[in-house]
Amino acid sequence: MLLLGIDLGSSSIKLTVFNGNNDQVVAETTQPQNEMPISAPSPGFAEQDPDMWWHYFCEGLAELRRQGINTLDISAIGIAYQMHGLVCLDEQLTPVRPSIIWCDSRAVNIGKQAGELLGADYCHRQLLNTPGNFTASKLRWVQENEPEVFAKIAHIMLPGDYLATRLCLAPSTTAAGLSEGILWDYENQTIAKELLAHWGINEDIIAPIVEQFGIQGRVANAVAEQLGLNPNAAVTYRAGDQPNNALSLNAFKHGEIAATAGTSAVIYGCSNTPVADQQERVNTFLHTAADASSSTYGALMCINGGARAFAWLNQLLGQYSYPQLNELANAAPLGSKGLLFIPFGNGAERILANRNINASWVNLDFNRHDLKHMVRSVQEGIACAMRYGFDLLKALGVEGECIRAGNNNLFLSELFAQTVANLTGLPIELYETSGSEGAARAAGIGIGHYKNSEEAFANLQVIRRYQPDLTVSGAGEQHYQTWLATLNSQLN
Repeated sequence: MLLLGIDLGSSSIKLTVFNGNNDQVVAETTQPQNEMPISAPSPGFAEQDPDMWWHYFCEGLAELRRQGINTLDISAIGIAYQMHGLVCLDEQLTPVRPSIIWCDSRAVNIGKQAGELLGADYCHRQLLNTPGNFTASKLRWVQENEPEVFAKIAHIMLPGDYLATRLCLAPSTTAAGLSEGILWDYENQTIAKELLAHWGINEDIIAPIVEQFGIQGRVANAVAEQLGLNPNAAVTYRAGDQPNNALSLNAFKHGEIAATAGTSAVIYGCSNTPVADQQERVNTFLHTAADASSSTYGALMCINGGARAFAWLNQLLGQYSYPQLNELANAAPLGSKGLLFIPFGNGAERILANRNINASWVNLDFNRHDLKHMVRSVQEGIACAMRYGFDLLKALGVEGECIRAGNNNLFLSELFAQTVANLTGLPIELYETSGSEGAARAAGIGIGHYKNSEEAFANLQVIRRYQPDLTVSGAGEQHYQTWLATLNSQLN
C-alpha cells in the first residue's frame, strides 16, 4: 500500500511516498528547489498565495512520477501544514485574498483587545489562550480592514485544509486545526461561538469539521484525472506542522517532548492536562490523537526566527554551504568571545508577549570577532532562545526525560544539538524522519492500514543521541545568563 505524506511549509512543500507494506520511504521530493516567496505588502505583514501551494504540490506529484512512482497506486493522503494561517474561499472554493500566514503580525492588537474585553477567565478556561495573533484575529482584521473581501468569504480554513479542499472539492477543517487558530471552545467541545459572536462573525463561515484520522474525503474525479491520482484515494489525516512533527517522532503521550529547528524553532510538550499560560507566551492546542477517546494536548513554545536566522546568514554570505557554516561555528570557542546574537527578527514573538524587538548582534568587536564567531553566535543565540522558551514550558509543568527531533535543519549541526542538550539539561534524540513521512504514516492509521500509532511507528529508530555535557555546562550556563540579561535589557 502506497501512502502519500504532504508537508506544506512556508519555505517549500515536501512530498513523501511511503510503502505501508514494508514501512519504507520509496520516493520524496521538495518543491520548489529555492524558497517560496513570502509577500510583505506592509511592515509586519506576511502573505502567500494558496494557488502557489497547489502549483508546487502538482509539481511535486509530477516529480514523483518521474522518479517511477505510479501515483494511481496511492491509497491514502496525509497532510501537515504551517499553523495559524488564514485561508478565505468564496462559494466556488476560490481564494478571495492571499493567505495571512503564521508569522504575520498585523492582528496582535486585535487579539489583545478581544482578550481584554472577553476576560482572562473565558479565554483561559474555554480557549486555553487569548485570541492573540492567531487565525481568528486575522479573520477579524479582514472583516475590519477589507469589508468588500470579507463579504465574499464563504469558508475559512487553515493552509492544510485548503490542500484537502482542492483535492476533494469539498471544504473541511478539523477541531485540532480550529484549536490552532483559537477558534475552538475546549469546555463545550465546539466552535468558539462566543468569540465569533463578539466580533459579529457568523459561525457558518467555518468550514465543516471532519475527524483528524479517518476518511475526511476522497479525491474528486476531475482532480484525480487531472493529477493522475486514483479517485478512490482518500485524505485520511491532517495536522499542523508542530503537532505533526511530534507525531513523526512518535511523541503522543504525556511527558514526551518534540523539537524542531526549521524556519521557526519549537519545543512542543505532550500533556494529558490542558494548561494555559496566564501571560500567553506558551500556547496549548489539541494534539494529534489516533484514539478518538483520548484527549492529549500540545503545549507549544515557538521562536519565529529559528533557523530562519541561520538561513538569512547563509543567504547573506552566499558562497558558503550549511556544512561549511557548521565547520566555521565549530572553529570558534564557546560563547563566541562575548559576541551575542538575539534571534527575534521574524515578526512578533509569542514568547516575548507578542513583542517584536528584531534581531541584533551585541558586543561586536571588529578587532576580536570574525566570521566564525558570527556564525557560532547565531547558533548559540537560537539555542539560548530555545532554553528561554523551555523554561516557560517547565514553569507550566510540562517536562520530560528527553527531547526528540528529526535529523534535519539546524539539528544537522552537532554543535547546535549539543548546545541545546547542554542548556536544557535533557538528552537530544535524533531520528531519520520528516514531517511528510510522519504524515504518510499517519495516513496509514487514518485508512486503517495500521491499527494504532505503535504499529505505524514500530520501526522508527534513534540514530544519534546527545547527552548534556557536564564538563561545559557551567560555562554554557554562564553564557546563557549573559544572553538572558542582554535580552531582558532589550525588553525593558
